Amino acid sequence: MNVQQNSLSATRKSLVVTLDQSEVDAEHQAVVAEFAKQARIPGFRPGKAPAAMIARRFAKEIAEEFKQKVVGKAYREGLEKEKLDVLNVVNLEEGTIAVGTAATVTITLDVRPEFVLPDYTQLPTEITSTDATDAEVEGVIEGLRGERADFKAADRPAQKSDYVKLAYEGTVDGQPIADLAPDKQIYGKVPQTWEEVEGTNEGVIPGLGKQLAGLKAGDKKDVAITFPAEFPAVPALAGKAAVYQVEVQEIRERVLPALDAEFFKAQQVDDLAGLQAQVRANLKAQKDYQNRSAQRRQVTEALGAKVDFPVPDSLVESETQGVLRQFIEENMRRGVPQEQFEKDKKELFEGAKKAATNRVKMQLILAKIAEAEKLTVESGDIDAFIYRESARTQQKPEKLVKMLTTDREQLRAVQQNIIFDKAVDFLVSKATVTTVQPTV
Repeated sequence: MNVQQNSLSATRKSLVVTLDQSEVDAEHQAVVAEFAKQARIPGFRPGKAPAAMIARRFAKEIAEEFKQKVVGKAYREGLEKEKLDVLNVVNLEEGTIAVGTAATVTITLDVRPEFVLPDYTQLPTEITSTDATDAEVEGVIEGLRGERADFKAADRPAQKSDYVKLAYEGTVDGQPIADLAPDKQIYGKVPQTWEEVEGTNEGVIPGLGKQLAGLKAGDKKDVAITFPAEFPAVPALAGKAAVYQVEVQEIRERVLPALDAEFFKAQQVDDLAGLQAQVRANLKAQKDYQNRSAQRRQVTEALGAKVDFPVPDSLVESETQGVLRQFIEENMRRGVPQEQFEKDKKELFEGAKKAATNRVKMQLILAKIAEAEKLTVESGDIDAFIYRESARTQQKPEKLVKMLTTDREQLRAVQQNIIFDKAVDFLVSKATVTTVQPTV
């Protein structure tokens, strides 16, 4: 056997593996012998039928098995000789594989890039205090009251936090928006809807709720609206100045429930002090989680900035498709039309490829750290994954266990992600920590 390695790039290699005639013939003879051992031919005891008869009767099956054996031998022995750390097989060219002649198999591979790990301990991280302020606790309690608020008709002008029932019809330069966006009538003409006055959560028309204060039932008003420069929900309205003819139909005042025994019981506490303690504990848990997430992001960004190396194209291509799928699914749930993705195809692909390149780079670094620190996947890690995934997807744990035991690729991906998470947790455990004031 002869093996020639060609370097196509820093991470892509080509192996040209040549088996001489005797090696090829030996593989063929071994395949025919195996078929002869298993075949049942009338008039012959198992394993006693002539090889020529076996070769004729099972010619197609033998040819397929023969090719697989030759290619497999070329691959195994080629890697063994060249000592390559293969990440992906990119392409495989069999050439001519036939009895009585040498065979050449060309294998294109992406290999793990070589790089030196930088110092990955004492990476700087910043967190904020996890102590909840009195104002934060009060804000959460007001939000809980708001969730149980009652809405009563009010015979007065609309005020902040009121809900207004209204009808509206919009135009852009005199042209009805209903004509500009016929498949999005909610942006054009609506006979009845509710809008919060100066609420924190806007309705579908950006800025409409901020212009309703002071209006009474029966009032009519032309409201000027300028849509954001980027408005994926209705691209035809992006950056446009619109006028909405608004007619108020009803005003309802939000009445918050009293902080009484009934309200405390609904929150599963005994009194206001108990509610404040519960909210304070929940806020601390949220801040702990946010700090941990921030530290995980900070250590990976700091580590990525310390080392640079070429990443394998095949891994980037695969990751790019995953990033694109995730982005498109998220935006389709937000109502972004399919044609918008087609319009922005080039920019989307470039952005996804950049993100994928960074992800692949970090995965390779984390894998090397995991190896250096001897981080491994334990059975308890798989059990924890199954528990979390079962809760997230509402699938029975038994179904997930079956999936992982029958799909080796899926199991390998889960194990790999567990290792990556452990490596990031290790980096956070060794990082320096500075507590800073939260940004407003």
